[in-house]
Amino acid sequence: MTGSEDSPSFRLAYVPGVTPSKWVRIWNERLPDVPLTLLPVAPDEAFGVLRSGGADAAFVRLPVDDADLSAIPLYTETSVVVAPKDHVVAAVDEVTAEDLADEIVLHPLDDALHWERLPGRPAVERPATTADAIELVAAGVGVLIVPQSLARLHHRKDLTYRPVTDAPESRVALCWPEDRTTDRVEDFIGIVRGRTVNSSRGRSASQSEGAAQSDAKGRRPEKAPARRKPAAGTGRATGRNPRAAGAPKGAKGAKRGKPRRRS
Repeated sequence: MTGSEDSPSFRLAYVPGVTPSKWVRIWNERLPDVPLTLLPVAPDEAFGVLRSGGADAAFVRLPVDDADLSAIPLYTETSVVVAPKDHVVAAVDEVTAEDLADEIVLHPLDDALHWERLPGRPAVERPATTADAIELVAAGVGVLIVPQSLARLHHRKDLTYRPVTDAPESRVALCWPEDRTTDRVEDFIGIVRGRTVNSSRGRSASQSEGAAQSDAKGRRPEKAPARRKPAAGTGRATGRNPRAAGAPKGAKGAKRGKPRRRS
């Protein structure tokens, strides 16, 4: 349903790791008379906030498998392992899940990745949040695999991170209630799809400049996403990230517990 807004503002929720500032700036330039309110939410609260009317749209992590919500996939994030700076992974460009087989790999309850089988050895207890898991990594309890944006969000001087080439990847999407597809929601959809101010709502999205490459934050934009309801599933991406420059080949053949060293 498309119609006029009951509220003079647009309320945008977002989960940790998502940085909506670019889209907010464009909104403020195009719609200066419509205030945009940002609502940071926990990953397990985002869908409830949308259904209750607490937000008009939200940046979430896939999957979204409920029939009452629509979503547009935006980009895929690289997954990284967070470890102390003196850990062996700090000496290499990238690792595989097998390289972490002898490590305690923390698995917080708000984990953003969807594992078929978590690598490494499990901790005695699961941390409640990613922030709690980061504290345990700093204390030397284990390592943590997260989307790169979360590693950046929880950055500490005593920690570092490296890409995990065969870990599940996280896909970020714009999500909103299907029965509340208002004019303001359509306006925001146009912004995140890269439409110009003169583009009609029915025109296809134009890909932003450089969309075929990963950006500095480890994100790969989705190719010309069509608005749709995502099917039930894990949301796991199948693409592989480019290797870091100079990294040796043969990731799957690396021996357990011996990450590849820099060339």
